[in-house]
Amino acid sequence: MPGAYPVRVTPIAIVLLLAAVVLVAATEWPRFSRRTGLDTRVRRERKRRKSHLRVVKTETDDFAKAVERDLAALPTIDDRD
Repeated sequence: MPGAYPVRVTPIAIVLLLAAVVLVAATEWPRFSRRTGLDTRVRRERKRRKSHLRVVKTETDDFAKAVERDLAALPTIDDRD
């Protein structure tokens, strides 16, 4: 039949198709693992590690003063008229 779609697939087309499937699977893996619950162990370990962390509150005024002091200590170039 003239004009019929060729059914024969070359090995290059198969390799490209497989590469596309692997690429899509790799990009969608995080969303897939969250939906299926495959990353629950990782979440538990991360939560356990983060439970030992604490927020350190510092005075921003001390930081601002230190920055001003450091900027004032920098050498400057005076423009000569």
